[in-house]
Amino acid sequence: MNLTPYKLGDICRMKYGKMPPSNVVADEGYPIFSGYRITGCAKEYLYDEPRVIVVARGVGGTGDVKMSPEKSWITNLSIVLDHDEGIVDKKFLLYRLGREPLKEKLNTGAAQAQITIDSLSAYSITLPPVEAQRRIACIITAYDDLIENNRRRIQLLEQAARLLYKEWFVHLRFPGHEHTQIIDGVPEGWEKKPLSEIADITMGQSPKSIYYNNDGNGLPFHQGVTNFGVRFPSHETYCTVQSRIGEPSDILFSVRAPVGRINITPDKIVIGRGLAAIRSNCNQQNYLFYALKSHFFKEDMIGGGAIFAAITKKDLYGVELMQPTDRIVAMFMEHVLPIDLQIANLQQTIERLAKARDLLLPKLMNGEVAV
Repeated sequence: MNLTPYKLGDICRMKYGKMPPSNVVADEGYPIFSGYRITGCAKEYLYDEPRVIVVARGVGGTGDVKMSPEKSWITNLSIVLDHDEGIVDKKFLLYRLGREPLKEKLNTGAAQAQITIDSLSAYSITLPPVEAQRRIACIITAYDDLIENNRRRIQLLEQAARLLYKEWFVHLRFPGHEHTQIIDGVPEGWEKKPLSEIADITMGQSPKSIYYNNDGNGLPFHQGVTNFGVRFPSHETYCTVQSRIGEPSDILFSVRAPVGRINITPDKIVIGRGLAAIRSNCNQQNYLFYALKSHFFKEDMIGGGAIFAAITKKDLYGVELMQPTDRIVAMFMEHVLPIDLQIANLQQTIERLAKARDLLLPKLMNGEVAV
């Protein structure tokens, strides 16, 4: 397969996104896309079609290559690429650039990593003929579609379990509620307890950056929510110093903005200062996960509706959760354990698909596998 070198500036027009003015920001509407995640909603959109973007600066995402949502407002944290369709296929460009170490090669920042339009425009890549690009993109897209379908299934399963939690423990329509006296919003035999009494909590602490690597040496390291998924985080950075540890199945809780974002670690990991690892001390981990999800019902907000930019150790230890009787918790866990097991199996399928895709992609790109 013939490969032709191009500078990105010759095949793409580039411009920075822009921050939405305050009168455009809304509680609902079109997604505001900052490159590494959706950060809000807007009454209007800047782009009516998905665009390939490169994160120019941001929290750990500089150099990431993403596809924006349809009809979105893209902020100035990203460079928007308007590609020449006669030379490069949009999805192929996404996959091709995603394999490039843009942050390492193009970083022009000092205190904070940054990529500029000038440096990105001068960057060179090789491309096969556009028809071959489309065939390659079609193959990889099939993997991505399967991965996304499994992610949606995880979301639906978790939503079902959360609705059950809400029905039983928020609306208090639990089995036997008709015959249970409720005093001041607390059923007889239940009580509100601080998190520190029902869970073991490990607050993260970040080792020096000299101990970090991307080569898989040591344990996976998570400092915040950058690599959080729907339920489980992906591992990108590793650390050779074991300081504060999250054990397998621990709840990972973000203590800095966005406060209250939650994942579960399937592996032993090192946690940095932006996270806490939480484990039930009475073998009710599945219940505790949904209790925390309900209490921190929206990022940066807790059950009472207060907004936090960060939560201290004292605040986290003092978070009050409803503690039902052991019998009711056991009944709830009988319902959610099969759901959680199915979610874990779907996550393993996602990881296998992603591994197969990532092994195939470079072989397709360099012509080792014919299309």
